[in-house]
Amino acid sequence: MNSNEIDIHKELKKYFGFSQFRGLQEKVITSLLNKQNTFVIMPTGGGKSLCYQLPALVQEGTAIVVSPLIALMKNQVDAIRSLSSENGIAHVLNSSLTKTEITQVKADITAGITKLLYVAPESLTKEEYVAFLQTVPISFVAIDEAHCISEWGHDFRPEYRNLKNIIKQLGEVPIIGLTATATPKVQEDILKNLEMANATTFKASFNRPNLFYEVRTKTKNIESDIIRFIKQHKGKSGIIYCLSRKKVEAIAEVLQVNGISAVPYHAGLDAKTRAKHQDMFLMEDVEVVVATIAFGMGIDKPDVRFVIHHDIPKSLESYYQETGRAGRDGGEGHCLAYYSYKDVEKLEKFLSGKPVAEQEIGFALLHEVVAYAETSMSRRKFLLHYFGEEFDSETGEGADMDDNVRNPKTKVEAKDEVLKLLEVVKKTKHIYKSKEIVFTLIGRVNAVINAHKTDSQSFFGSGSNHDEKFWMALLRQVLVAGLLSKDIETYGIIEITKEGLAFMKNPESFMMSEDHEYNESEDEAIVTAAKSSGTADELLMSMLRELRKKVAKKLGVPPFVVFQDPSLEDMALKYPISQAELINIHGVGEGKAKKYGKEFIELISRYVEEHDVMRPDDLVVKSTGVNSINKLYIIQNIDRKLALTDIASAKGLKMDDLIKEMEQIVYSGTKLNIKYWIDEMLDDDQQEEIHEYFMESESDSIEKALKEFDGDYDLDELRLMRIKFISEVAN
Repeated sequence: MNSNEIDIHKELKKYFGFSQFRGLQEKVITSLLNKQNTFVIMPTGGGKSLCYQLPALVQEGTAIVVSPLIALMKNQVDAIRSLSSENGIAHVLNSSLTKTEITQVKADITAGITKLLYVAPESLTKEEYVAFLQTVPISFVAIDEAHCISEWGHDFRPEYRNLKNIIKQLGEVPIIGLTATATPKVQEDILKNLEMANATTFKASFNRPNLFYEVRTKTKNIESDIIRFIKQHKGKSGIIYCLSRKKVEAIAEVLQVNGISAVPYHAGLDAKTRAKHQDMFLMEDVEVVVATIAFGMGIDKPDVRFVIHHDIPKSLESYYQETGRAGRDGGEGHCLAYYSYKDVEKLEKFLSGKPVAEQEIGFALLHEVVAYAETSMSRRKFLLHYFGEEFDSETGEGADMDDNVRNPKTKVEAKDEVLKLLEVVKKTKHIYKSKEIVFTLIGRVNAVINAHKTDSQSFFGSGSNHDEKFWMALLRQVLVAGLLSKDIETYGIIEITKEGLAFMKNPESFMMSEDHEYNESEDEAIVTAAKSSGTADELLMSMLRELRKKVAKKLGVPPFVVFQDPSLEDMALKYPISQAELINIHGVGEGKAKKYGKEFIELISRYVEEHDVMRPDDLVVKSTGVNSINKLYIIQNIDRKLALTDIASAKGLKMDDLIKEMEQIVYSGTKLNIKYWIDEMLDDDQQEEIHEYFMESESDSIEKALKEFDGDYDLDELRLMRIKFISEVAN
């Protein structure tokens, strides 16, 4: 039966209740009904599945649909069964079925009831299934998520590579390949692998004009930022993607503690929990799903209003697919990604352990993501260009829907700086990674630079008129522009490209985007906490300082022992008026709150009343005590007088990290008695000297202490003594 004998509009109305096709659907269906090999590239949410579901329903025989995910198959089978009175109209065939169920599936196919059979590629390799399928009429084979065939695709599955050989055994059946993401390279790979050179290709536009693209710098207060964003979109559905399961759990918990209904979703949860969380999201029992990329294929929720990337994705394909889950109904969809170069370096490190061929692909894909995050041009134009589609950023649909177009970045001429940078790379003979290149420019020595004696060269410090942040940003933009490249084999060594050499011979204008403050500086903050980006109430701040002075005087201790400055700033920002709220303040634990809190809470309550202060509920980012497991372990083992080095290695921490955790514990008001450890390092007189210094000092800054003692004590000794001091005097 060919397409001329079937009224596909009538069938569309009968099965799906639609009176017209969307986009390219009609052409694709006609091509398939005419028994032609067909290749469909259509973005997520464009109605891909209908392209094979309708032809399967109206033809003789069974269509085989190859799909990579069991959850996806189940969803689609349920959807098809709801269109027909015959339950057997659609089936899955995969590892989750019992023997009895398999017998039923085969019976329905033989009886001609089953129109769509969803299979995992692994099932198709089983000889008994292939032998069975050779005995029944097959209408066509659909390969969904066809990019899984290509190692250049973002979701490569080796078992997809063998599909063509299996399909050949089923006789001359037409094939339809479908994908929602395909750079020209991936497309070519799919067609070659499926031997579909003669396929009719249909490619829809990848532009989703209703999506707003935004990239923000990832700072330490990312959690407050996400909470504020979600509260501004109250009652709307959203997805937050994280790269690790651990991060998924932590973020889901922070959201729950802060009154946002959220559930985690990742491959480490058992199937029952995953299915339950997915259903809760679909049924709107929760607003937000925090997930690894295991989530979302086949999530047909039309009204996801925002997609947040807590970590930068590994490729632009995955980014496009994941953001594509927003606004499928054509309504609002906000796509927000957080970017920090540290994340990119983490991914690069991860890649360096892989085989070289995989590394090469991984680095190339990651490079594109960095270019996207760093770009100052229209993000939409950049994305579409990547997918081989031209976009007019003046008149195109959705042209103003991204942060770069709405708030253009200022640019500065950096021709001379680029020259300096290229010269340093050339003169250091391509031996350094980015960090050493930048250190050479600003004139900072480290062990590597010392070993190569670069600090004795004339160009050492030639860029000291700019800081490290400036040179890092410029280096990345020059990499993106292709004047430098990162060598893959020797993980991260920077080399000059031929374009870079041409630039040195004949320098031209290089406009650098200015506001890329992407490398957060590591400040000397004791406690890393959600210090919000709001500004503290100056008047209240000075009143709190006065009170702190008074309390400290009464107890005969330095003011910082009562509360540190960051804690006061946080109080002047969040106005805590109860003990419970005070515990959520930066650097205040239960011990501190009990010991000193009463007067501070009373002062703030009076202030709030007298000044009619609207208290910002959404700024109180409650912590989940994620470190509480470590905390308990540290406290218990210090009580047992265990060596600090052993405590650190048992928890897989560096000494520096252990000291940070200990600082957090004592600054929140809990005692730690580490005298047993300090006695091994310092004698009584030395301890006394440092103790007196802190007692009389205005500040507990370690930098000041280091200057004061001028090399008598090292950093760790002073930090540990400060812990002992705070523990004894404050707690």
